[in-house]
Amino acid sequence: MQEISPEELGEQLQNGDRDPLVLDIRHEEDFEEWHIPGSINVDVYDRVTEDPEQAKGPLSELPDDDQIVTVCAAGVVSETATGVLQELDYDAVTLTDGMNGWSRVHRHAQVPADFDGTLVQVARPGKGCLSHVLISDGEAAVFDPSQYLDEYDTILEGYDANLVGVFDTHAHADQVSGAAELAGRHGVPYYLHSGDALAIDATPIADTQTVTVGGHDIEGIHTPGHSEGSVSFDIDGTALITGDTLFHESVGRVELGVEAGIEDSDVEQNAAMLYESLQRLLEYPDDILVLPAHDPVSPEPPVAATLAEVKERNSDLRRGKEEFVRQLASDIPDHPPNFERVKRTNVGQESVPADELAELELGPNNCAAE
Repeated sequence: MQEISPEELGEQLQNGDRDPLVLDIRHEEDFEEWHIPGSINVDVYDRVTEDPEQAKGPLSELPDDDQIVTVCAAGVVSETATGVLQELDYDAVTLTDGMNGWSRVHRHAQVPADFDGTLVQVARPGKGCLSHVLISDGEAAVFDPSQYLDEYDTILEGYDANLVGVFDTHAHADQVSGAAELAGRHGVPYYLHSGDALAIDATPIADTQTVTVGGHDIEGIHTPGHSEGSVSFDIDGTALITGDTLFHESVGRVELGVEAGIEDSDVEQNAAMLYESLQRLLEYPDDILVLPAHDPVSPEPPVAATLAEVKERNSDLRRGKEEFVRQLASDIPDHPPNFERVKRTNVGQESVPADELAELELGPNNCAAE
């Protein structure tokens, strides 16, 4: 059976040279929750698994102008759908590993930051996650890395840079952090605020503490609310890495740590803390770049906006404190999949076998308040 790798499909969709028809055969509710942007849904999952002949009717109505890439959760049932399409004389291939594989795709691009040095953004379109690599004078720091460490080692090798530190803005609830392992691989400090480093070996990063990387000073700004130990990082007054505290069009949600059983505070307290943290960030110059850890859609790097642009686009920043707290404490969106175990894993309270980590974090990122 012919297959296409997630990386190859990502390149085709990104470049637009050859746009295939991406056909998601999963149940409609699964598609609505999480899918490849631009894909269409024809829910023939049950028909394909029970009697593939029954799927021929709805599948025969598809256009035949372009190659069809079939998608399911793991690339197994979609192989059968590909076979049905080929019997109907369609040019069809299967996405290897399905949505599981799509979740692993990473893309890199330089952030247009106005300073000596290089800031690379690493985006995961299948998860909406963003991480960053700062390179300066032969040294490098990585912020919020995924568990796929080779992506970052490739960047370090490409810039001939030595890693000197790895930072997590917070203990994530929707992705497994690779920060501790990457730091251990290179023998460098792993920086995480003590409020989130509950049972993990990390170098504490305190409010206003500065770490130098090459020719740049990185200042930690304790911005609790999304989590007790959330920290934003100011890179020389040019870029703010805001983690899940501040997004371009929303802010971080405030109940995940409480509901995961690792925070003693309540949701209203967290919302009030987040409000105060945001007021701190809003004092920075309007031209500073805001670089969050997530984008709500399928991010094409670089995802960057000035603070002035964020103020214009983000209605949460225009709420008074009372309204802000009430809104975040009462309007709770769907939780990220497996968020309790992901959160406990990232604070060091749970050890998950390596071969289960990829599956643990599958699904959409839902760490924004709305």
